[in-house]
Amino acid sequence: MDKVIIGKIGAARGLNGEVKLIPLTDFEERFENLQHVEIDGKVLEVDYVKQVGKNLVIKFTAYETREAVQNLTGKFIKVNKSEAAPLGEGEFYTFDIVGLNVFDLDENKLGVITSVVKTGSNDVFITKSVDGNEILIPALKAVVKKIDIENKIMLIDAAKLEEI
Repeated sequence: MDKVIIGKIGAARGLNGEVKLIPLTDFEERFENLQHVEIDGKVLEVDYVKQVGKNLVIKFTAYETREAVQNLTGKFIKVNKSEAAPLGEGEFYTFDIVGLNVFDLDENKLGVITSVVKTGSNDVFITKSVDGNEILIPALKAVVKKIDIENKIMLIDAAKLEEI
């Protein structure tokens, strides 16, 4: 089954096996009822997730001490793709956008999306062009004309990039 990265383990906190949780999702509320996750191919039962100041802290049932949990620092937390938060119409998961082939309106391939930057006002698709350069594509309806996840294609109006 496909997995989705939802977070990353930070430093150990305290002595009882808690670690900081770095969310890598727009849906932080998903951590409230988290029961199990996968780290390095191993399924771990979640004892609890709590807010401590501005940070999230996670405790796994199998880890009772600071020393035991330290080897998880820097590892990614995954869940089944079927457990991903639901999206509204016209919304896409970042993991579905990365890897899309980008074409202009004349169907010329411009490159492949390598990452997505969240700027606050709109996302920006970082694209490695066919000539090896980087293209920054703002996630605006004026620029992005079509996203086809199934066929791994994004169609953009490249002329609009000049105007922005």
